[in-house]
Amino acid sequence: MEQWDQDYIDLMGPGLLTVKADGDGELQFGAIEAWLDCRIETVSGLERREFFFDGMEEGDPICGRGWAQVKGKVMTGRLHFHKGDDSSFTATKAKLFS
Repeated sequence: MEQWDQDYIDLMGPGLLTVKADGDGELQFGAIEAWLDCRIETVSGLERREFFFDGMEEGDPICGRGWAQVKGKVMTGRLHFHKGDDSSFTATKAKLFS
């Protein structure tokens, strides 16, 4: 993420962005925990997930939007916080459970 360093991203545990097949998802990094409402869209011939999120940051409500594209095990995208920061991101698929 261009706006935050890795120490902040992993502040409360490994940073994550989860998107489920049913369109639900979760965003967690730093002091932020949010829930996603995702849709699959096609932009310039490429499929991507577009989403809205709402949640909390240090007890304060937050919301915003974003998008993500997946190629293999790599997800790239951008987060836009309502009237706040925005940042690109790159994430790799992690195996959370064995």
